[in-house]
Amino acid sequence: MPIRLAVFDCDGTLVDSQANICRAMEHAFAALGLVAPPRAAIRAIVGLSLVEAMALLAPGLDPAVHLALADAYKAIFRRMREDGELDTEPLYDGLVEALDALAADGWSFGVATGKSDRGLAHVLAVHGIADRFVTLQTADRHPSKPDPAMLHAAMAQAGALPHMTAMIGDTTFDMAMACAAGARAIGVSWGYHREDALWQSGAARIAHRCAELPACLAA
Repeated sequence: MPIRLAVFDCDGTLVDSQANICRAMEHAFAALGLVAPPRAAIRAIVGLSLVEAMALLAPGLDPAVHLALADAYKAIFRRMREDGELDTEPLYDGLVEALDALAADGWSFGVATGKSDRGLAHVLAVHGIADRFVTLQTADRHPSKPDPAMLHAAMAQAGALPHMTAMIGDTTFDMAMACAAGARAIGVSWGYHREDALWQSGAARIAHRCAELPACLAA
């Protein structure tokens, strides 16, 4: 039987992680003596790999500074985790129930995220959902979204074809990646990008609550 694969973004789709991301980003800019961008700008780049995110947040700076900012962010986030300073990154309401319903309908699950392997493993372990996913793709091994490499790797590992795969995410980067990979793009409105931007980036359906995900994938 063909495999139906639902690949989820993490930040802004599975969990609400904006508080930690914004704090770590502000500390990273401060560490280099720079003024941090406003939080609205930081939320807009969630989902990209770090160097690409820094290039958008600080477009007038040298690429070497973007690399330094990315390294500072990683070090600060790691310290925050080790020191117990991270805020809780809650699952969105109804997410577990939606996964249960989709699994009962025969869907397999994956993740494609701009997080690192360590960051993703931590989130999934904290919420006790790591064993639900058959493929985990992160920024540690792939170019940044919207490049389709992560989604191609997820489909290859799970044995799924593009027309049997859905990419579920809250950003235009997720929608564009899905379209580039030939998968269905399913947007969620509870994350960090506007709904109209998701439609413009190729979303086939948009869920406004986790409970709507099974219907969106069935359509």
